[in-house]
Amino acid sequence: MAEERRGSWFGFGFCGFGQALGSGRGRQVHSPEPLQTPGEGEGADVCRVSASWSYTAFVTRGGRLELSGSAGCAAGGCRDAWASEALLVVLRAGPGRGSGTELQAWAPGSALSGEPLWAHSVGPEAEGEDAPGGEPQAGALPLLPCGRAYVSPRPPFYSPLAPELRARRLELGAEHALLLDEAGQVFSWGQGRHGQLGHGTLEAELEPRPLEALQGVPMAEVAAGGWHSVCVSETGDIYIWGWNESGQLALPSRSLAEVGKTAAGEASGLKEDGCDVRTAEGESGGLAPFIAIQPFPALLDLPPGTDAVKASCGSRHTAVVTRTGELYTWGWGKYGQLGHKDTSSLDRPRRVEYFVDKRLQVRAVSCGPWNTYVYAVEKAEG
Repeated sequence: MAEERRGSWFGFGFCGFGQALGSGRGRQVHSPEPLQTPGEGEGADVCRVSASWSYTAFVTRGGRLELSGSAGCAAGGCRDAWASEALLVVLRAGPGRGSGTELQAWAPGSALSGEPLWAHSVGPEAEGEDAPGGEPQAGALPLLPCGRAYVSPRPPFYSPLAPELRARRLELGAEHALLLDEAGQVFSWGQGRHGQLGHGTLEAELEPRPLEALQGVPMAEVAAGGWHSVCVSETGDIYIWGWNESGQLALPSRSLAEVGKTAAGEASGLKEDGCDVRTAEGESGGLAPFIAIQPFPALLDLPPGTDAVKASCGSRHTAVVTRTGELYTWGWGKYGQLGHKDTSSLDRPRRVEYFVDKRLQVRAVSCGPWNTYVYAVEKAEG
């Protein structure tokens, strides 16, 4: 078996709180830069990244947790971490010898000193395993690796899942949740006012509800943005739905069409298929359609022959990794979080050329609300 190539993490976007993001100079980074993590020499050993708005949590292969930004600390014995503005949740060794693994929630500014806000002991089956070869990947949290419960930044902090829901991935948006089960079926629940649940309405759902539009199409990945959702099928197709304020669905966006000008008129209506389609006066004087809300999954086309394998969402931007190791981004780009050397927003997928120019293959992507972290390896010779 060929030896696994060791790669590096890169970052770009908002770093106004001093988050480790590329060089860390200024408040934003517009193009991917090698990650400079808080601990000396730790950058190459980071295996998991979870970014909140004002700080980022890094977990190394050796179990060391590093925080960077508005919250800062270091702790050992960690398997996974999940960052939010309200809580920092870590999966780590319990306080006593032989006490097993413990799920702990801390105030982000606590420096993990004293007692956690709450703690929950988990069994050996919840300890999880690293990816083959130790390759960095998205952490399991907020889903416990056992797939039977998840954590939330709001009460109830610890929520068991129904026994029939055998989850393998769970993602939390600002007001909604997405779950991918072992059979590749997608469920959603929470607030739906921006169409982010994908059920064709703007209604809320109190309990996990399967997405009927995706029945019979096994999914491999799910990702939740602030108010939009993405999933990737086992065959590499991308389905996307929810709020399209900044083009994060890769559908025509009014805010992008009207950059630098004011619409003279606007009309709106709900189509038979549920889309909130509006029109504004275009440059030629005609009405240009745009989509504000897409309340059910829409199939997104990447360039021909391009299959997706991973996806991640920020507050209002989207990033997808292809089977060949290319990275595509689109949506809100005010802080450079799209990685295209500027602060433009896009309502169509665009390849991040940095990794192509550097002959790097992208293996993982993890979006914070306003920034993006990427793990890439050098392309094999030949």
